[in-house]
Amino acid sequence: MGWFQRLSDGLGKTRNVMQQSVDRFLGRTPDQEVLEELEAALLTADLGARVVDRLIRQINEETRGAEAQTPEGLQNVLSRSLYSILKPVSGSTIDQLINDGPKPFVVLVVGVNGVGKTTTIAKMAQRMRQAGRRPLLVAGDTFRAAAIEQLQVWGDRIGAEVIRQRHGADPAAVAFDGIVAAKARKIDVVLIDTAGRLHTKSNLMDELRKVKRVIAQELPGAPHEVLLVLDATLGQNALGQARQFHEAMGVTGLALTKLDGTARGGIVVAIADELKLPLRLVGVGEAAEDLQDFNAEAFVAALFGRRTAPL
Repeated sequence: MGWFQRLSDGLGKTRNVMQQSVDRFLGRTPDQEVLEELEAALLTADLGARVVDRLIRQINEETRGAEAQTPEGLQNVLSRSLYSILKPVSGSTIDQLINDGPKPFVVLVVGVNGVGKTTTIAKMAQRMRQAGRRPLLVAGDTFRAAAIEQLQVWGDRIGAEVIRQRHGADPAAVAFDGIVAAKARKIDVVLIDTAGRLHTKSNLMDELRKVKRVIAQELPGAPHEVLLVLDATLGQNALGQARQFHEAMGVTGLALTKLDGTARGGIVVAIADELKLPLRLVGVGEAAEDLQDFNAEAFVAALFGRRTAPL
């Protein structure tokens, strides 16, 4: 199955909500009542109040002409509007950052419990191995013995080295060991796992900042990417997490997982609109191939069940 088909299938639940909102226009004049129904449907997809308000205003303007008075025309208006929001966050991919960056290139992966950090790291490492790179996995989630073992299992499976310590060890010490090992072994990419942090707990965020400081002391300029993993099924809660992690850690890129399990895929747009952070990766399934580089045009097209988006 090609990537676009995977993306399209994964966005099926969100697309159904979007399509239903467009279908509300069938055979109806786009008057105030219809626009209010459309607004409610778009909010259901978790595009966020600010984005939806902008879309409704733009549709209001477009309906003064002829284009948005048909379902296809409305899709075109929505597609162009969503693309204009998503295009600025469709920046450099992880591969491009690695190609242009120093060696070893260090990625610090952060996020709350249960969003899929460890699995995302493993999928990234697998892609890097397939591209001929040498990734090093660092088991910085020392609070859960299962997390250390999970990363080791993934490392063994894909042929990547793993730096680990005992359960309960200082995460900053593990990160330090990882950087030292990476320099000594001529590693291309260091992927550092971290324990799930409640973004509202300042003491836990302080510990994460300590990890970041230790990395920078051992390798000036690192981490080169602070990648925040978010669970799309959380909708607006994911936006709150992104906001607070960015304030605390200076997030430089996002990975959005579990898009296939939600009708709230519009949260991608809400996050892009508010935070303007590069969206590096999107996940639409369990397989390694289901984690891919974000592309704004493909995302908008898949959202409306098309091959290309009318931009």
